[in-house]
Amino acid sequence: MTTLHPERTSRIMIVDRSEVARSIISHILQKEMPDAYIVTSGSAEEALEYLHREKFDLITTALLLPGLDGLDLCHEVRKSDKQHLTPVIVVSSDADTRLLREGFSAGVTDYFNKSLGYKRLVEFIKDVCQRHAGLVGRVLYVEDSPSTAQSTITLMEKHGLYITHVTSGEEALRLLKKAQNSPDAPEVEQYDIVFTDFFLEGQMTGGDLLYAIRTQLHYSRQEMPLLVITIEDNQKCQAEIFHAGANDFITKPVIEEVLIARLKSLLLVKHQYNVLKRYSKDMYQLATTDSLTGVRNKRYLMDEAPAFIQQHKQVCLMMIDIDHFEIINEVQGHIIGDHILHVIGRFLLNYFAPEVMLVRFAGKKFTALLPNAGLEKGKAIAENLRQKMTELKPENIDITISIGLTSSEGVTETTLATLISDADNALHTAQIQGYNRTCLCVTHKNITAA
Repeated sequence: MTTLHPERTSRIMIVDRSEVARSIISHILQKEMPDAYIVTSGSAEEALEYLHREKFDLITTALLLPGLDGLDLCHEVRKSDKQHLTPVIVVSSDADTRLLREGFSAGVTDYFNKSLGYKRLVEFIKDVCQRHAGLVGRVLYVEDSPSTAQSTITLMEKHGLYITHVTSGEEALRLLKKAQNSPDAPEVEQYDIVFTDFFLEGQMTGGDLLYAIRTQLHYSRQEMPLLVITIEDNQKCQAEIFHAGANDFITKPVIEEVLIARLKSLLLVKHQYNVLKRYSKDMYQLATTDSLTGVRNKRYLMDEAPAFIQQHKQVCLMMIDIDHFEIINEVQGHIIGDHILHVIGRFLLNYFAPEVMLVRFAGKKFTALLPNAGLEKGKAIAENLRQKMTELKPENIDITISIGLTSSEGVTETTLATLISDADNALHTAQIQGYNRTCLCVTHKNITAA
């Protein structure tokens, strides 16, 4: 175990079985954060020995360690009276969805993909340190007593929290519905936690508000943590509070240390939910993106296209096939062939508008699903694409494409299966007629050249 600059302020522990990794991270970190007090450790057991004696502002740990692993270490940190709220970052290159869920159950604050490199890790550590230097979050505070509200707001704002105060459950529910319906609108306030009096005056009590948040808005305890304040501290009241959907409660009069500890703990729950949601989205993006061409893959088409078709009154499906690509692979080799596919994939991404669903359907075949487009618009886009493709010349090789086109125009009921089938038939006709052309499927059996 090594220790650097014990007199300094930001206190960071780095746990990694590799001495080289510990040395590089601490060296870069010391340059970037000269005021940091850095401790490095080669095992969870060694780290815990140190954690029993000192408090840290941040802990980073590798997933694989000798003896206890990174998640075991996190479990122990969360059990500690001194360290139980300390942010813990797990550094790993293979965090899948199962591991993420297990990790957050263990109390992991965040994950970092170590394949991004040590410099990015240090930037990430700096960012987490800044976020956790004080309480960070937006609280929707529901309290109908003016004197209680004023003193409690002052207390929370002193710790860096952003407070929106309302006096009724009805108004709180209205704001939460507005936030839920406009999650990306910058002018609409979003909330990390709801803090409410359990015994509100008026039609909607605090208990009613909690129940509505869980059953009407369907927010889970992780997605929207709920903290309750009450004057009663008995088992029956506690049971009511938790049954209504609260994560935790405090009693009046408010004790600053207790309130801040509860808020910080629940904000950590919210942060973990946000991280898991972000990672799940990132992993879905990876799972549904073709690594060679950079466009979406067939799984994405099958998952997302049915809803895409329902959302638009009219769609046009374009099946694009690279002519005689097998010969290119045979003559030039598969490495050149893969490079050509990569170049064409990037070209198609730039050619189509962002709202077009572009996928690599199979091998050398791509599919583009165009919103709000009939056959005439689709034909113009297809013919322009076909012309531009002849000018591309990747690896100085002449490339042409054949295109099959169909549309939901004039069709009573459109499915992804019928669109694919019709476009594929039109593409087959284009190839029979001599390649490097566009054919349109007007109805299931009526196919014409563009």
